[in-house]
Amino acid sequence: MAQFLLKRLFLLLVTIWLLSVIVFAAGQVLPGNLGRAMLGPFADQRAVDALNHEMGTDRPLLVQYGDWIGKLVQGDMGQSYAYRAPVAGFVGTALLQSAKLALVAFLLVVPLSLLGGVIAALHVGRPLDRVITTVGMSATIVPEFVSGIAFILIFGLWLRWLPISATAPKDAGLLIQFKHLLMPSLPLVLILFGYIARMARAGTVEALDSDYARTAVLKGLPQHLVIWRHILRNALLPTISVIATQTAYLIGGLVVIETLFRYQGIGSLIFTAANKKDFPMLEAGILVVGCVFAVASLLADLLFAWLNPRIRFGAAKS
Repeated sequence: MAQFLLKRLFLLLVTIWLLSVIVFAAGQVLPGNLGRAMLGPFADQRAVDALNHEMGTDRPLLVQYGDWIGKLVQGDMGQSYAYRAPVAGFVGTALLQSAKLALVAFLLVVPLSLLGGVIAALHVGRPLDRVITTVGMSATIVPEFVSGIAFILIFGLWLRWLPISATAPKDAGLLIQFKHLLMPSLPLVLILFGYIARMARAGTVEALDSDYARTAVLKGLPQHLVIWRHILRNALLPTISVIATQTAYLIGGLVVIETLFRYQGIGSLIFTAANKKDFPMLEAGILVVGCVFAVASLLADLLFAWLNPRIRFGAAKS
């Protein structure tokens, strides 16, 4: 297990380094002059050049990247061009906000998806299976802003069950915060339910057809014990990687939801930084989201290997 973990950690570091190169290069190809964007179209060119020199954007790209990555390794994300303040504070606060929203969506979608997938597998080929599969996959193609607007109209304006804004009042308790985050999480649940439920269904169908499941049934074990002890552990294996991928999406793919519900998370921060050409903020935000994705994938690999020892033993031999 230690050798398996070391290999995955090495791949994680390589992935994050490649991501940093891509993020930095992408930030450099964005159109526009930073000094001109900050000082305005009527500013004197000498003032623009002086500001670019002060921020170091006129230096060679390799020098800029080396300086940026060196500070980043030390925990310094740089200074925001738009706010003239450390980037780390903004990114940390925004990431925490997005994590709250993602956690609510995660706690809703994972149990519902697994339950839906198992129920569909137990009724494979029957109307209930077709209904769950069709509804789940149909929901994945509905854009978040469409379902989000529908939820606002139905639950926020017509029924008045839930608040429209995702931002709870200051010093609000957990219940109030959950109530404010519930409606923004519902479009994410619709998007992710079909993918996770489909993988859970496929894994459960495969496990139900296995020899160990038939042996357990022949021994006279009740169906619920067969499912709980023998089916779920193996059925969840192909679902873990999907859940990990979608967990990263919950953190990084929230631009539409956070904008629609006026929520100040990491997606909204990245969108604002891109509009203002705030490169330190933009690069740090995207890199943090990439790191979340990489860490989620690593945790999924470790959980997968723990549930299936053949994976870690096979990886250690390779």
